[in-house]
Amino acid sequence: MALPAAMPTAKERPRRTRTKRVSTRPALKLSKLPPSHIDLLDPLQATLVCKDCGTWVPITGMNSRVQKVVPHHTGKAHIADAIHCRGSNRRIDWDLTIPQWRQALTDAITEASSRTATTVLPKPFSPQTNWALQARAERTAAGRKADWQAVLPRVADADKARRAVPAGDTPAEARSVPTDHLTVQRLAS
Repeated sequence: MALPAAMPTAKERPRRTRTKRVSTRPALKLSKLPPSHIDLLDPLQATLVCKDCGTWVPITGMNSRVQKVVPHHTGKAHIADAIHCRGSNRRIDWDLTIPQWRQALTDAITEASSRTATTVLPKPFSPQTNWALQARAERTAAGRKADWQAVLPRVADADKARRAVPAGDTPAEARSVPTDHLTVQRLAS
């Protein structure tokens, strides 16, 4: 068996998008996306977050005339069903330059860092709260007992008033409310 003189090599493929399909949906404008959802650090390997499924997907065709979102699925690999995302093959409208994107990203980071609290400050005491805390700290067991003894007659009067039934408020033709204690009895077997 004769061996060929040289190993065959693969033919050079054109550097363009694999499929010529383009989504019928309108093109994505980069200026309409949040700057944190675009990654243009390496412009030849640019990625963005798909507006439909929220996953990071590359942009293909950076060296060709039409740049579009890579065809992708909505679910996680090897976990969910492979359902084709509606945002696949959607054209990209480059209405944002890389310096403009960097400036927008810097502004967004600055704004987000200004919103987050850096230090938690304790809530200041009001004069009433401060007085109540001081009074509580100064009280002793004997003082608390004396306070309860002073309140007990008023509590007893309130309980007595609560137990009293006003005259004339019972319905004339209604069944009477049972006053004896009901007990559960077992049947003899």
